[in-house]
Amino acid sequence: MLVADFDFDLPEELIAQEPLADRAGARMLALSRGTGAWEDRLFRDLPQMLRPGDLLVLNDSRVIPARLFAHRRGLHTQADRHGIREVTGRVQVLLAEQLSEWEWRALVRPGRKVLTGEMLTFGDETLQAEVIGHGEFGERTLRFDPVSDFWGAVDRLGHMPLPPYIHREDRAGDQERYQTVYARERGSVAAPTAGLHFTPEILDELRVRGVEIASVTLHVGLGTFQPVRVERVEDVRLHAERYTISAETAAALNAARREGRRIVAAGTTTVRTLEHCARGGGAFAAHSGSTNIFIAPGFEFRVVEALLTNFHLPKSTLLMLVSAFAERDRALNAYRHAVGEKYRFFSYGDCMFVE
Repeated sequence: MLVADFDFDLPEELIAQEPLADRAGARMLALSRGTGAWEDRLFRDLPQMLRPGDLLVLNDSRVIPARLFAHRRGLHTQADRHGIREVTGRVQVLLAEQLSEWEWRALVRPGRKVLTGEMLTFGDETLQAEVIGHGEFGERTLRFDPVSDFWGAVDRLGHMPLPPYIHREDRAGDQERYQTVYARERGSVAAPTAGLHFTPEILDELRVRGVEIASVTLHVGLGTFQPVRVERVEDVRLHAERYTISAETAAALNAARREGRRIVAAGTTTVRTLEHCARGGGAFAAHSGSTNIFIAPGFEFRVVEALLTNFHLPKSTLLMLVSAFAERDRALNAYRHAVGEKYRFFSYGDCMFVE
């Protein structure tokens, strides 16, 4: 199977550049896994579409203002008559994954000339970091100088890491809208976008209707910004991302499976967490770990029986996951219908419910 098998035509004007004023006002395409039939609905209909006893699992990871601007400061040895020279210049740094208390994996742009040993100074010089290594995909490893309030400095100096297909600078409103209302655990560099539609009122309505709600945490990392660089699906390799399942959520999952109740995943990150943890068989248990699970057609789902998800990029691993869950032709037919009906695509766009 080829990556090109997951391509579709998407007019640029359908890529949502702004969130709706009303979180729950999105359109929702309901797709049947069994028949391939679809129905145009609204996200507000979701409480009516779920069943009493369903277990809805959310990803409560919180997006950090991970896009920072820094100035280079350091000395480079040149193999020419100029000898040693001082380097300067402004770069953009995207914090992608925290490796230890003071070390981070990051994307640096423009990064080609940023070398090991350079110092980066951020904003008012509250934060400083040394470049201590290079990664396989061009990322850099940064070691920050210890400070008393690292997160306070990041919150003050950082920008929300809007995806590159949103062709504008982030604004103050994105700090609230590019974040789910239930986000708790800080660590993602991209929002789990299916969750952006929920409001406290929708969550309350779900509970009143007898839907149980639980949370996992998967921190969306560097891989979400990396295009698929291979031609064959079987050659795709994903970056590892960190996750946590609490004792409360493990118990809820085990009870739902034991009692034959449906498990509904809000978002592909939730799907990947649950299916990764189910690969070994047996019951769910409270733990933390990392996963690079890649889900494509042919994958055997062990946990998730219904999926809420946004519309994803052509030839992306997320579209491959949806195609694995719904069947490729049915998923792509639904996408073509969404294009024809002018649904709004990607992070700030509309959504699908697949069951």
